[in-house]
Amino acid sequence: MESNFFGDINWLAVFVATLAYFTLGAIWYSKALFANRWIEYHNIKMDDPSLKKGVAAIMSLSFVWFLIITIGLALIVDRLGLNGVLPGIKLGLLTGICFSFSAISVTYLYVKKAPGLHLIDGMYHVVGQILASVILCIWQ
Repeated sequence: MESNFFGDINWLAVFVATLAYFTLGAIWYSKALFANRWIEYHNIKMDDPSLKKGVAAIMSLSFVWFLIITIGLALIVDRLGLNGVLPGIKLGLLTGICFSFSAISVTYLYVKKAPGLHLIDGMYHVVGQILASVILCIWQ
């Protein structure tokens, strides 16, 4: 049995994959893509000055959570010996849909969020995990 839990994880690849997943959010939630609909679904008043409070902490903690997700993906990649783009896509689809999208949607059912919001937030994590998994699978 492997005594080193983290095995042969490529930590530089983990960092780059985390950064890619995190950066995808800037694109995904930009005005060019889903910002306006996301703001509308959440009933956010953009002129509210309290919105700017704590943004640095939120962004920092988001990065930490993405790092945790990416470490989990790296462990799966290492344990299963996945290599290449297609296995990365499959892994990202599996974890993104079966874990992230599903968990977000269950929560959103209880807080009665619009189905469109399930799609925006859920698909962000599916695409983000595909991106992170592909990086991890090709950068051995």
